[in-house]
Amino acid sequence: MLNRRKTVMLLSAGLLAPRAALSATPREITWEELIPEGVPYSNIIGEGELDETNDTWNPIYDENGVKLNEQLNGAYIKMPGFVIPFEITDQGVTDFMLVPYMGACIHTPPPPANQLVVVSAKTPWPSDRLWDAVWVTGQMRTQLQSTDLGQTGYSIVAEEMEVYQW
Repeated sequence: MLNRRKTVMLLSAGLLAPRAALSATPREITWEELIPEGVPYSNIIGEGELDETNDTWNPIYDENGVKLNEQLNGAYIKMPGFVIPFEITDQGVTDFMLVPYMGACIHTPPPPANQLVVVSAKTPWPSDRLWDAVWVTGQMRTQLQSTDLGQTGYSIVAEEMEVYQW
């Protein structure tokens, strides 16, 4: 009888552990927190190059643009942003870049790497909601990587996504 009770208790504890992890409250972060402490945003963007003919400005980022906040590596977070899809399917978007403002990387030069997040969503985000601001919840990793849209500094496996309410 004692062995059976221990087995039931161990099985019950094993079943509760994943629920406890899922019920953890994510830390809400802002885009400013992606920049390491002591690195002012104004030191990230240099003067850049102005193309008067095409009326565009291409910022030149210094070494501060790839400095990452290592305190966020492994953190369970929730952050707002806008979706720039890498690919759209019938089910929606699962892999995308999360950007701090609408149109980043599309109509303007991309922000620096420490202001871009690659997201892999467990549940596809509906393709008819691409212009909505979103909350992304999941575990963040610090990781410099290159994409077709720009160099990124962070990645998240999104466990949950929802429309951001202003």
